Amino acid sequence: MSDTDLQAHPSQRVVDAITGAFDDLEVVITPEREVTVTVPTDRWVEVATRFRDEPSLSFSMLIDLCGVDYLTYGDSEWKTNQATGSGFSRGVQREVVIDESQTFEQNRFAVVIHLLSIEHNVRVRLRGYTSNENPPRIGSLIDVWRSADWYEREAFDLFGIVFDGHPDLRRLLTDYGFIGHPFRKDFPLSGNVEVRYDARKGRVAYEPVSIEPRTLVPRVIRDDNRYEEALREDHDV
Repeated sequence: MSDTDLQAHPSQRVVDAITGAFDDLEVVITPEREVTVTVPTDRWVEVATRFRDEPSLSFSMLIDLCGVDYLTYGDSEWKTNQATGSGFSRGVQREVVIDESQTFEQNRFAVVIHLLSIEHNVRVRLRGYTSNENPPRIGSLIDVWRSADWYEREAFDLFGIVFDGHPDLRRLLTDYGFIGHPFRKDFPLSGNVEVRYDARKGRVAYEPVSIEPRTLVPRVIRDDNRYEEALREDHDV
């Protein structure tokens, strides 16, 4: 595609509009021409408001808001350099952890929103990292777009992100008295408690989970240059 066609594409036009309105924001355009803007935590509400009100932007509609946990981002429990004969009996042991630390590592949690400009017929993605304190915090966008209300409650419930200024921030999907936040990377897949009906007590009983927390890794047998290289090295030895 020519440079002229790229300049005329809506994604390039929205990038030009953003860089014209802001000279200090990180703007990335993917090969699929999706535009992502990273916003500093302390400017989250201010920048979002300008994205709505600037005539060159006019993003009047918030389509979606979600939380992101970047813990172990890019790591793989399934990475292997050779075949294994132990099959599915090989597992990655997980320690059941409820994070009670005072702070989190830098840029662990983020909030991502997707916006639509009906006037200009373009879309954009904004990402803002939360504070590093526990719980992680960021400003609420409910006064900018009312549709952020339940989305922020969902992110609070699943990730434990606190949205400062939200008028009714409480759990949305999990049960009353639920412990932890199930979309965090360090939340055990089996949960922290299991539920059963106790006929003797005549009610539902909550007990510590009895499932062993581990991730099963499949047996790997296939043609791959990596394995051939490893076999050659073994043969040379």
